[in-house]
Amino acid sequence: GKYLDHLPLYRLEQIAARQQVNLSRSTMSEWIGRMGFALQPLASRLMELLKQRHVLHADETPVKQLDPGAGKTKRAYLWSYRSNDLDTGPPIVVFDYQSSRSGQHARDFLQGWRGSLMVDDYGGYKKLFAAEALCAVTELGCWAHARRKFFDLQVNGAHPSAEEALMRIGRLYAIEEAARAMDHAGRAMHRQENSLPILADMH
Repeated sequence: GKYLDHLPLYRLEQIAARQQVNLSRSTMSEWIGRMGFALQPLASRLMELLKQRHVLHADETPVKQLDPGAGKTKRAYLWSYRSNDLDTGPPIVVFDYQSSRSGQHARDFLQGWRGSLMVDDYGGYKKLFAAEALCAVTELGCWAHARRKFFDLQVNGAHPSAEEALMRIGRLYAIEEAARAMDHAGRAMHRQENSLPILADMH
């Protein structure tokens, strides 16, 4: 209930009480603590395996965290890191719960990692890509986020440049769709032949 239905413990306590089950929040909190302790080696191993991959995706999502004593919630963040769909082996997703959106969290998590990171244009990631960073990371930009700015322009009224950009990005999406079943080498060649001329012309 807590993790799949996002129910806080006090609601689970109320649900249990309606069914004449005495299930206190303190008991459930203890269970969660024990589970976290028992699962920590698995989480650590997943993090190790994830950082063996050469291409990762990262994003940060705000979540509400109870603020004890204040009678309200405060904003915290789930930083998520996932393997690339084109990797061999099972997909891996690791969540890193943090109290803020500071880019330091991403730098701490990826410290020592080398590879290419797919992110949106959030400034918190920028220090990862700096020459003096503790990890050698190449930035991969996200077309969905680049496209969004042109889309916003177009929605607010016919805008010739935005319309043209959306059309060209649409062609790039179609090229990617045609390459979905290809291996790395085939996809790279397909992009060189088809995407690169569109990108050069767009530039």
